[in-house]
Amino acid sequence: MRMEREQNRERIREAGIIVILRARDSEGLAEAVEAILAGGLGVIEVTMNTPGALETIARVRRQFGDRVLFGAGTVLDPETAREAILAGADFIVAPVLNPGTIEVCRSRSKVVIPGCFTPTEILTAWRLGADFVKVFPAEIGGPAYIRSVLAPLPQVALVPTGGVTVETIGAYFRAGAAAVALGSSLVSQEILDRRDFSQLTERSLRFREEAARARHV
Repeated sequence: MRMEREQNRERIREAGIIVILRARDSEGLAEAVEAILAGGLGVIEVTMNTPGALETIARVRRQFGDRVLFGAGTVLDPETAREAILAGADFIVAPVLNPGTIEVCRSRSKVVIPGCFTPTEILTAWRLGADFVKVFPAEIGGPAYIRSVLAPLPQVALVPTGGVTVETIGAYFRAGAAAVALGSSLVSQEILDRRDFSQLTERSLRFREEAARARHV
């Protein structure tokens, strides 16, 4: 189990991008996962405030298997983390720091990514055993904030989340981000409503290309 956690942590590092699925309902989410995979992005989370999130996790695990690393996002407490893990989530992402959530994930050898903003919160999460620390909302400070935090805390793997776009993704990686998380800038409700999965694949490809360009500078 510990090896699985380490492998999944490395898989997230290698991918560099976590795709966030947040929707009014779970209709079409499996098709969205297929489209995102076709665009070369294989680390995806569904937010727990999406109706039918647990069923979506279970379905994606059955349908796609190891093709996708699929997690649960917007996890606010240990109980929700436990439910998501039982449904098949490979990793847990939170918008806030809850020590109990980290403990649940570590006891089950699952990657956990709590949300923080201040350097004190970030270091606290890291010392509690977070695999990555989600910097949210990242758009407030932008890439410069990530660079500033990493100056005294270079050991922490930061994942900027909130407002990351195809125009700014490269700057976040150049600032030292371990990965980034993409929400509506990649998967918008409009695209899901139109079921425009070809556009979702095209967007995924573009984000992947921009990330690759920045990470190999």
